[in-house]
Amino acid sequence: MSVFAVFARLVEHLADLLTPLFHASAAAAAIVLFTALVRLLVHPLSRAAARGQRARAALQPRIAELRQKHAKDPQRLQRAVLELHAEEKVSPLSGCLPSLLQMPAFFLLYHLFSTSTIGGRANGLLAHRLFAAPLGGRWADALADGGPFGPAGLVYLGLFVLVAAVAAFNYRRTKRMMATGPVAASTGDGAQVPGLGAVNKVMPFMSFFTLVTVAVVPLAAALYVVTSTTWSAVERAVLYP
Repeated sequence: MSVFAVFARLVEHLADLLTPLFHASAAAAAIVLFTALVRLLVHPLSRAAARGQRARAALQPRIAELRQKHAKDPQRLQRAVLELHAEEKVSPLSGCLPSLLQMPAFFLLYHLFSTSTIGGRANGLLAHRLFAAPLGGRWADALADGGPFGPAGLVYLGLFVLVAAVAAFNYRRTKRMMATGPVAASTGDGAQVPGLGAVNKVMPFMSFFTLVTVAVVPLAAALYVVTSTTWSAVERAVLYP
C-alpha cells in the first residue's frame, strides 16, 4: 500500500470521527486537525529555533570583536566565527528545521487532492467539500462556477480575509522587529551579504504571498496553508515577544 493510500485512509477516518460535529465539512475539519497535529509535533523544534535565535543575537557583540581582531585575515575570521558557534552550541541553520519538516505534509495533501485515483481506486476524498467548495477544487474553478461571490467563491473570500488579517499582523510584527533589531548577516570576511538590503525591504511583505498560494493550490492544501500560517503567527507572538 502506497503512502498516499495510507494517508488517504487517515484523512477518511478522521473525517468519519468528525462527521457528527461538522457534517458535510468533516473532511475539511479533519485537514485542519491534521495540520494542528503536525504543528504540535514540530513545536519543540520551533521553541529550539527561538532559543537559537536569541543565542545568535547574544553572540553578535563577540562576533563584532572577532571582526575587528581578524579584519585583515578573512579566513581566520571565518574559522573563529565557526568555532564560536560550536563552542556555544549554536547552529545557524536551526531556524530552518520547523519549515522543512512541514513540507512533506503539505505535498501529501497537495497530491492527495490533485489526483483522481489512489491505489488504483477512485479518490473518494474529492467528493468532500468545505461548505459549497470542493476540497479538490481551486479558486479558478470557483470563479468559473458562480464568480467571486458565488457559493464556492464566498468560501475562498473568507479564506482570503483570514490570510490577509494574519499577513497584516505578521507585517506589523516584522517591521517592528526589524526596526528594533535589524537583520544582520555577513560573509566570512565580515562584509554584508550581497542583496541583503533588498531582502530586508521585501521581508515584511512575505506573508502576503500566502494569498497567491491559497488561490492556486487545491482547497485542501489551501486549508493546510491557512491553518499553518495562523498557527505560526500565534506561535511567533508567544516565542518572540
